[in-house]
Amino acid sequence: MTIRPMNFLKTSTFAVTAMLLVTAPLSLAATFNVESVATHGHWQSMALTLGEERHFRAVETHSYSDATLSINATQEVCDLPWLEMRVTLAQQQGESRAVNLVPTRLRIGDNPIVDTMAEFITERGDDGFYAHFYLSDMETLIAEMQSGEQLFLGFDQGEQEPWYMTFSLEGAGNAIQRMQSLCSGASLTEAPAPPG
Repeated sequence: MTIRPMNFLKTSTFAVTAMLLVTAPLSLAATFNVESVATHGHWQSMALTLGEERHFRAVETHSYSDATLSINATQEVCDLPWLEMRVTLAQQQGESRAVNLVPTRLRIGDNPIVDTMAEFITERGDDGFYAHFYLSDMETLIAEMQSGEQLFLGFDQGEQEPWYMTFSLEGAGNAIQRMQSLCSGASLTEAPAPPG
């Protein structure tokens, strides 16, 4: 399968989730139970559970009908959130694989551009195309997202024009704060009692 992001852009077939690779990705093809959903402007916050596995998400679904951008955290490692973008494909994928690694630029408002790399991957049994971002300073990015208006992404395509996407940050601050609170609260309730 050849993935051509510019074709996705032209046909507006996006469904997104991009992620910082400081933790293992969610089992993307697994079906998680969605709980505690709240709306914050163009964003939502929620908990995702599957057996003992618990993740927490702040997600923007407003900018594209078939694209999402999210900040995610996992119970017990709430201090290691990641950014994820997901694009919906026409069919479920037959294998999990890395498709490409491309230079990427990320910018929030007038803040400095962050030059990074994004790994495009597919997951078996999932109709998503994922971009995983190699980011070193999530704390600053999250702070900028909470006060910014838009997040801009630009994916390098060699000799072709870059592939651009723009996501609204309206409500991101409240959604991220609630996602962090849900994660911290879950971690506290699951923490072992101190010795006696």
